[in-house]
Amino acid sequence: MSLLYTGTMLLKRVDRLTPGISRYHHLKLSAMTPEDAKKRIDELTEQIEQHNYNYYVLSSPTISDYEFDMLLEELIGLENKYPSLADPNSPTQRVGGTITKEFPTVVHKYPMLSLANTYSEGEIEDFVKRIKKVIHEDLEYVCELKYDGVAIGLTYSHGILKQAVTRGDGVQGDDVTANVKTIRSIPLRLKGDFPEEFEIRGEIYLPHEQFKKINKERIESGEVPFANPRNAASGSLKMQSSSEVAKRELDCTLYNLLGDDLPNNHHYQNLLEARKWGFKTSNNIKLCTNINDIFDFLKYWDEARQDLPFDIDGIVIKVNSFQQREMLGFTAKSPRWAIAYKYKAEEAVTKLISVDFQVGRTGTVTPVANLEPVVLSGTKVKRASLHNADIIAKLDLHLGDHVLVEKGGEIIPKITGVDKSLRISEASPVTFPKKCPVCGTPLVREEGEAAYACPNSKSCPPQIKGKLEHFISRKAMDIQSLGEGKIEMLYENGLVKDPSDLYKLTYSDLIGLEKEIKTEGSKTKKISFREKTTKNILKGIADSKEKAFEKVLFALGIRHIGETAAKTIARHFQSMDRIVSAEYDELIEIDEVGDKMANSLITFFNDPDNIQLIKSLKNSGVRMEGSYETSEKEAKLDEKSFVISGVFNDYSREELMKMVENNGGKIVSSVSSNTSYVLAGDKMGPAKLKKAKEHGIPIIDLTEFLDMIQ
Repeated sequence: MSLLYTGTMLLKRVDRLTPGISRYHHLKLSAMTPEDAKKRIDELTEQIEQHNYNYYVLSSPTISDYEFDMLLEELIGLENKYPSLADPNSPTQRVGGTITKEFPTVVHKYPMLSLANTYSEGEIEDFVKRIKKVIHEDLEYVCELKYDGVAIGLTYSHGILKQAVTRGDGVQGDDVTANVKTIRSIPLRLKGDFPEEFEIRGEIYLPHEQFKKINKERIESGEVPFANPRNAASGSLKMQSSSEVAKRELDCTLYNLLGDDLPNNHHYQNLLEARKWGFKTSNNIKLCTNINDIFDFLKYWDEARQDLPFDIDGIVIKVNSFQQREMLGFTAKSPRWAIAYKYKAEEAVTKLISVDFQVGRTGTVTPVANLEPVVLSGTKVKRASLHNADIIAKLDLHLGDHVLVEKGGEIIPKITGVDKSLRISEASPVTFPKKCPVCGTPLVREEGEAAYACPNSKSCPPQIKGKLEHFISRKAMDIQSLGEGKIEMLYENGLVKDPSDLYKLTYSDLIGLEKEIKTEGSKTKKISFREKTTKNILKGIADSKEKAFEKVLFALGIRHIGETAAKTIARHFQSMDRIVSAEYDELIEIDEVGDKMANSLITFFNDPDNIQLIKSLKNSGVRMEGSYETSEKEAKLDEKSFVISGVFNDYSREELMKMVENNGGKIVSSVSSNTSYVLAGDKMGPAKLKKAKEHGIPIIDLTEFLDMIQ
């Protein structure tokens, strides 16, 4: 399998495969008995899990993408035909689908203590000396990479993933099991000879390539990019929709085994065993017998970490023997048998030349420092992020200052300090503008926001151009012929002021336009609208009228409405008129639409200019509705919303959720006046029962529910 075969690709394939399996598999299914189906589901599950293990843990795939697709397609078909046979830990669950609006707090069986940190080899020597004062026998140390991600504890019972809990405060954390199931390097069921019940801990992180991809998508949809992969991973784990988590393509490496019946009394050997059970443990660990071995490991990874496809911020050194660990014990905060050596982020000193204040398409003003070029992590750095006004004030930044620049996983380097001893007396302080640097409108700062923004969305040039560029972007209307600075030419020549103007352009408007644009360095490039270019642009604009309604909604650039949210909203309402007239309560009931999104939609559609824009686009032939039809079989629940509470003997919660959704219903996590039914099992939550009665929501049992979908 190619490296592209990750969660997003699987999600796309499942979207493609789910509506109907191939004719070949359909014929096979029609001749199957339930007993045959159960046997085949077990066979397919075992095969697919083995292929996932080969790819994600061993990095040694043994079949092609196509062959893997065929196995997955057959399993999806069987689970659709026999939903009662579908396992909550089936490989098909990797794409997510569960909506979680509240993450229950769970007390850790084994507290997640933090490690003592050090930045010097001298403190490592002190650490070893303290251990030798207690342990008067041979010692082994295990050196491991310190992953810069989110700590996770995974509990397995009888070889099945039972629960995934974040570190939290070390005593208790959040249950994020549904989201963790989408991470393909975490096994849902184990193989081999494993303990009956145990916990394994590790770090969830976002690889560099995926981090860049996500930030590019966020910028395109007008969202603030993540500062670093660690923040992105942390935010992903707490997303409400597990299908969205699946698209993030998180990874996980496990590094600590806990339990009463472990195979070995040594940490290193247990990690080797865990790998046999299906866990992804690191190959980059070393068993050391003396301090020189430890220092060799530290020095090697100080340079080699630059080539890793993910971030680490140091090395963890642990005593290998569990018996010796017991003798060493713990302090109030951390174990005495382990320490974390932290690498200093690579940094350099250079001179601040100036600060640009850039205005984005949503009006946010972002300060960016222009620096004298300096080499950092092998690349020449000329610009660094200053983030917002508070950072500038905290640094007390002046023009001409000698500044400390650090690069440690961020999108662009950041300024972390100033050498004020080198500041000249006449240096001018850097002040955040009170007015928009382009249009002069007074800036505003919303309560709770770190950034200042220009509210003049109607006539601020960079905002207008940004919205036009978003409208034509690949994930929106995909008018590729208008790239490479052509939007700016059209705007500067007074030909377009909003997206609807694109559909009014004629051949005579465009032919003969020319402009020189700056490229990298001091080079320039001439753009000329000759006959071929002009015809391609007009064709691209005409073709965009056939784009799906969900793309049109995304192309409008409504704040906080990304590509996925636009698709969900478009498919729910099916027309622009229905979205325009939707009230807050209707919007908030849609899965994945929160308070911020709902208010943003209402604000956008309350603006008469935006309503006029929609009318103009509609008159030009742009699609303002979609045909997302539901089959008669699937429409039995007719978008009714269900809360599922309690325990059911014959079905798992995941099975019931799938049955609701397959029949056109919706799953919601909490009871409100808009809930259609509460499906109640044994030990139903008393709070939900009380709320359902208060709102007069029908409470049905399993038999009544099955009657509804028969």
